[in-house]
Amino acid sequence: MIERPASARVVPAVARRDFIRLAGATAAGFLALGSTPDRMRIVATITSLSLDDELTKRSMTEAATTRLGGLIAGLRQRGWVEGVNYRFEIRSSFGGPDKIKIAVQELIDLKPDVILTGSTVETAAVIAATKTIPIVFATSNDPIGNGFVQSLAHPGGNVTGFTSSTAEMGGKWLQLIKEAVPDIERIGVLFNPVSTPRGGRYYLDSIEQEAGVSGLTVVQAPIGTAAEIDGTIGRFAKPPKAAMISLVDSFLVANRQAIIAATAKYRVPMIYPFHYFIDAGGLMSYGPTLEVRSADYVDLILRGTRAGDLPVQSPRKYELLINRTVAKALGLTIPFTLLARADEIRE
Repeated sequence: MIERPASARVVPAVARRDFIRLAGATAAGFLALGSTPDRMRIVATITSLSLDDELTKRSMTEAATTRLGGLIAGLRQRGWVEGVNYRFEIRSSFGGPDKIKIAVQELIDLKPDVILTGSTVETAAVIAATKTIPIVFATSNDPIGNGFVQSLAHPGGNVTGFTSSTAEMGGKWLQLIKEAVPDIERIGVLFNPVSTPRGGRYYLDSIEQEAGVSGLTVVQAPIGTAAEIDGTIGRFAKPPKAAMISLVDSFLVANRQAIIAATAKYRVPMIYPFHYFIDAGGLMSYGPTLEVRSADYVDLILRGTRAGDLPVQSPRKYELLINRTVAKALGLTIPFTLLARADEIRE
């Protein structure tokens, strides 16, 4: 940032020329981006995590391999510099339904140029609050079934975004955890009915189908509060031998530390849908890489493209992560055939 010279200060001619050229280039940059020097664009986002959550804090750095960190870095690559030609606003819905309403209204009152959402719950709340402000959902498992878009190719309205996984992922998670723990007899499915797609049913059908083929019993493990986590996971430490699946669920992401602590305490193997859980000490995860493509769409919308004209995109790649140190702590020996397919093995 160039310091504005004091009125009594004599500025050399060369410095004045450099300043004029820089000011002209800055103004041209604003105009090229469809903005004006006196109007700061606003990019807003809502997260289901607490603003004090470690993941949220890391997300706010360009170097972070997270959705928000990648968004900020991606926008900079496209000519959008925070504090220069756009302002980034974040609100948290952590704390229950009332907090979601407050957070959404705060964002709407800002009159942002675009709102980026994460989980299904937040996306639904923002869509219900505005039919005019462009909305980009960073992850959604069932955007048509949830009524977010008319179709993937032609979303329509003011909404578009990216899917994170398909319903068949449930069966894939079961295959992988059974390969890691071949002698299990039952599989527990952890989820919060309020915050997971279709109350859990979105993935349960494929899990139950695969369980029938594998000869396993599926035991649903719905929870509604953080206080239920320890006891719910603890029940799967008793015979017959069990492993667990964590569904795609913003509530579980927000409470990942408590979940992983309980699995370690009771020595219950669990597979997760995102690397966030592995970062926190989980056993294994399989899911989309969550590569940040939202910067492309936010950039296009800031330049004038209608959100509803941008097709909903599917994941380009899925990755398998395994923590061998955690496996040893759980008394597991991960088969070489599974380790050979892992995209990353952590020690």
